[in-house]
Amino acid sequence: MNFQLLNVGLAHLDGNWNWQGVSSPFTRIYLVTEGKAWLVLKDRSVPLRPGHLYIIPAHTMHSYRCEGRFSHYYMHFYEGFKNKMAVFDCYEFPTEVEGGQLEACIFASMCAHYPEAELPASDPSQYDNIGHFIDYVRRYNELPLARKLELRGSILLLFSRFVSCAKARMWTEDRRLAEVLGYIHSHVCRETTLDDLVAVACVTKSHLIRLFDRSIGVSPLQYINRKKIERAQLMLITEDTPIKEIAYRLGYNDYSYFIRSFRKMTGITPMRYRLSMR
Repeated sequence: MNFQLLNVGLAHLDGNWNWQGVSSPFTRIYLVTEGKAWLVLKDRSVPLRPGHLYIIPAHTMHSYRCEGRFSHYYMHFYEGFKNKMAVFDCYEFPTEVEGGQLEACIFASMCAHYPEAELPASDPSQYDNIGHFIDYVRRYNELPLARKLELRGSILLLFSRFVSCAKARMWTEDRRLAEVLGYIHSHVCRETTLDDLVAVACVTKSHLIRLFDRSIGVSPLQYINRKKIERAQLMLITEDTPIKEIAYRLGYNDYSYFIRSFRKMTGITPMRYRLSMR
């Protein structure tokens, strides 16, 4: 897991943490230290309680609600570019786990040794943008190797609290589906057809489609597009690469199809997405 730190800090809020429709290409972990707030997900509202850790995977649409004094440690990180399945693709993670003094010490140490990673404001629109994101990535990449290893170790320690309670996704028990998904992720920057996947799984097209529908909830081609668009979102805010070049690098021979796919998944075009992050 090539986790790279973007931000870490301790926030003290007073009823002013009420942001709607937040979704980012990085993962968040919180440790609540005081007060109470709510994390609002698509299917439920989760109370944020002192002494507990919370995780919000990348690309998860969510909102926050806070009515009084509320303090929490926060950490934002992302996985570096790689052509294999992310851990979030393989496991279902609990949103909440119990924390303790050790986790608080890890957060406090990260804040003390890396104060420049503190967020400039609590409003996601003030930090969740291309300018800040590129600066965060550059700052991390310029760190000495020892500092990077130290930060990565801290991230893994906190992340391990959720891993211990994670459950393998149903599809991991099907060898054929696991091989197909592995192929999709290792070829995310290529055009992949249904025939390619059928050859990997050694099953008929109709059987493969049923496997995906039952285990993943979408068709094989829909899954491929989802992973390509997620990669495109990260590329759009970490690189100044022209959008047509991004489409080409992700295996889209039809630029207009890439635009339509991106808009269908995110609600806006790649250009508007990039501009909204500036």
